[in-house]
Amino acid sequence: MLQGTASDVGKSVITTALCRIFKQDGFRPAPFKSQNMALNSYVTEDGKEIGRAQGAQAEACGIEATTDMNPILIKPVRDMHSQIVVHGVPFAQMSASDYRQHFLPEAKKTVMDALNRLRETYDMVLMEGAGSPAEINLKDRDIVNMNLAGWADAPVILISDIDRGGVFASIVGTLELLEPHEVQRVKGFIINKFRGDLSLLQPGLDWLEERTGIPVLGVLPYIRDIQIEAEDSVVLDSMRHGKLGKQELDLAVIRYPRISNFTDFDSLSREPDVNVRYVTSPEELGQPDAILLPGTKDTIGDLEFLRASGLEQAIASQTERDHVQLVGICGGYQMLGKHLKDPFAVEANQVQEARGLGWLPLSTTFLQHKQTVRASGRVQQQHPIRLHGERDSVEFMPVNGYEIHMGVTECHDPKQVSGLFEIAHPGGQPFQEGWGTVDGKVWGTYLHGLFESDQFRRSWLNGLREKKGLVPLQETYSAHERKEMEFDRVAESLRSALDMKRVYEIMGVQAPYQP
Repeated sequence: MLQGTASDVGKSVITTALCRIFKQDGFRPAPFKSQNMALNSYVTEDGKEIGRAQGAQAEACGIEATTDMNPILIKPVRDMHSQIVVHGVPFAQMSASDYRQHFLPEAKKTVMDALNRLRETYDMVLMEGAGSPAEINLKDRDIVNMNLAGWADAPVILISDIDRGGVFASIVGTLELLEPHEVQRVKGFIINKFRGDLSLLQPGLDWLEERTGIPVLGVLPYIRDIQIEAEDSVVLDSMRHGKLGKQELDLAVIRYPRISNFTDFDSLSREPDVNVRYVTSPEELGQPDAILLPGTKDTIGDLEFLRASGLEQAIASQTERDHVQLVGICGGYQMLGKHLKDPFAVEANQVQEARGLGWLPLSTTFLQHKQTVRASGRVQQQHPIRLHGERDSVEFMPVNGYEIHMGVTECHDPKQVSGLFEIAHPGGQPFQEGWGTVDGKVWGTYLHGLFESDQFRRSWLNGLREKKGLVPLQETYSAHERKEMEFDRVAESLRSALDMKRVYEIMGVQAPYQP
């Protein structure tokens, strides 16, 4: 089990890298996180919802993700209330106190049944903790850190982030707050994100090992520009300005309070001519070439944010510029319509209605059933989006993605807009999906992951380039191949810095090679 001295110390990335290392070494590993709090989710092959990090870890293992890898997913809706997803299906909307008092005492069986199924199927399971095991106020009903390690009789490796400072205090302080039997489970430390001369750190490492009697398994370098999908929007704090330097296309993503599935735009940010910025105010919006409204767990609440912050008016002003496009994905797509209704209090703890941004003749009603499904298809013949290429070739352009939404969107005047895609769900018949204005300046879709479709991504960007008088570029990379290369790159960095022989010894597994 991999635990951390705090949130965002690198547990997910290190777990992902170890998944790839064990796969490279000939084993069949699987990831596991009993309880995950994240708005960035992943749809499994059978149409269930889990944390995005566990989906990426399964990909690093070379296996299909299942809900056993993340049986409990917490999706914050508004302050103090969350949607609880159990084995990929919404279970209830609960306050933090209700979840703790009424759900957690019954959660052990759900968690352990899932873990045991993975143990029966795979050679090894990498369990990822959450936050810190030293959160005293939460320990008595913990299902994701030391209690889980005890139930599973799993050895623990403790990870700490030296880049944030105080690494020795965070490690020793964590151990001081654990029970003696919990300390005995800690078999090694990993110090993450180190920059500098390792020889200058060595006296501290020697002191730490002498003080605790626990070995340091490795000091991992600070790996720049990690392109493994993140599950926590805290990473967006470092992406407010995008890339250094000036790229030819400037894309602004609106970062509202309940932003979800922001990884939809990762593939755009990796294009050499594109700068992707995450903005929260009219001043930050500037004059982009496209404005992207991402998914959200609280569509009506985040609409209120757009209005209160002045972003609604700023977005309207920028969209009036000749070459600018306004694009909505999922919740952002719903916002582009004229009206939103939540008659069953799906998104909040009260029935509510709201006026949309009014760009498209659509209305959305939130229902109690959540649509979670993968989808694939092609660009429709009469789509309005400005793409680069001849119409007869563009209309057959493939697109792939997935849907996660509880809203049903209706178009009230199809003559005012054009359909975008012809897609199908697994085993289903093709149908029209997404709408856009006839000039292609405003369009929206429920398809998350749309921009991972390489030809569509590059053609759409080239359409923006042409509108600015820039020469189109050829396809620059494959999203799938880039992801596989990134798993290998981060795994190699980990392997070179980590004592893998000792890691295998901690796991009770014979190392497949000599160090």
